[in-house]
Amino acid sequence: MRPLSEKVAAIAPSATIEISNKAKKMEREGIDVISLSIGEPDFDTPQHIKDACISALERGETHYAPSNGIPELLSAISGKITRENGFSCRPEQVIVTCGAKDAIYEGMEAVVNPGDEVILLTPAWVSYEPCVQIAGGKVVKHPVNEKTFQLDDSLTERITAKTKMIVVNSPSNPSGAVFDRASFQLVADLCQDHDIYAMSDEIYEKLVYGKEHISLASIGTMAERTITINGFSKAYAMTGWRLGYAVAPAPIIREMSKVQQHSVSQAPTFPMWGAVAALNGDQSCVEEMRQEFDRRRRYIIADLNRIGYPTAPADGAFYAFINVKGDDMAISTRWLEEGHVAVTPGSAFDAPGWIRLSYATSMEKLKDAMGRIRQVGGK
Repeated sequence: MRPLSEKVAAIAPSATIEISNKAKKMEREGIDVISLSIGEPDFDTPQHIKDACISALERGETHYAPSNGIPELLSAISGKITRENGFSCRPEQVIVTCGAKDAIYEGMEAVVNPGDEVILLTPAWVSYEPCVQIAGGKVVKHPVNEKTFQLDDSLTERITAKTKMIVVNSPSNPSGAVFDRASFQLVADLCQDHDIYAMSDEIYEKLVYGKEHISLASIGTMAERTITINGFSKAYAMTGWRLGYAVAPAPIIREMSKVQQHSVSQAPTFPMWGAVAALNGDQSCVEEMRQEFDRRRRYIIADLNRIGYPTAPADGAFYAFINVKGDDMAISTRWLEEGHVAVTPGSAFDAPGWIRLSYATSMEKLKDAMGRIRQVGGK
């Protein structure tokens, strides 16, 4: 047999999905596993969003839609961006995708040429690097300050003539850190001075605790060179709906649209009506979920600190990023096999010695999990 694709062979599988699959296999075997490994809200999708989707399904919205998304959703997204994110947006600057991950992939394909360098700020979400690799780019990793989880002038040392893009994720997966205005201004200055594109992943923008969410595209002229990534999975508990979107200058959206047309064609039609209801409807459901995440966050961070595990600044998202000061792979394996608690080793995010724990589950399960972790230990 002739060999398969070398490009795909060089890409690592998703560590978060692999761990989730292992935990589910243990559950099928009758083992009581508490999974804190995957970033999925445990809440049900709000009823008014489900009702809008069901209504669309019943009235026959089951056929092909425009590849970039139904006009009603493009309008709702552009209005939301202009209203909330501090920069203007027109419907032709929006593309609706099969999840935010799909938007990231399409954005990389639209901008990155083979050999172009893309700077990832580590710890970084596991799928950024494969998306760069698939597009033929070269990943350049730059660690954030481990004490503050902010950026400093050392980032300038990573800029070369081949730098094409900087990827920013705030609030961060996996750390939960939220970049301050100085960090964003540094990225903006570098992009504008060196003619570099930026990708700003803002999927956790609604889950911020006591900090200010800043959209990179709102700084200076960054809207002219930024692909803003967002979606519905985290804020509206719509993970299985697979709906994300990107906002960017129209020429970039046109290139992303080509990728979409020749791959997934479009996001599913009737779920897009649910997304319209999510953006245009009552937002109290989002705040209620955020408040509950905040309650869990305060509990889990305090309990981890009590048993001797310091964490990164957990100012956003729904993750505790734990400094285990040891072999994160061995410790996370021990927590799973002996304590039956599934977490994600920091090595998956280019952060050895750290572990990501998702608190997107009930307080009852979190307390049970902390008891198991306390019993198993790992230092």
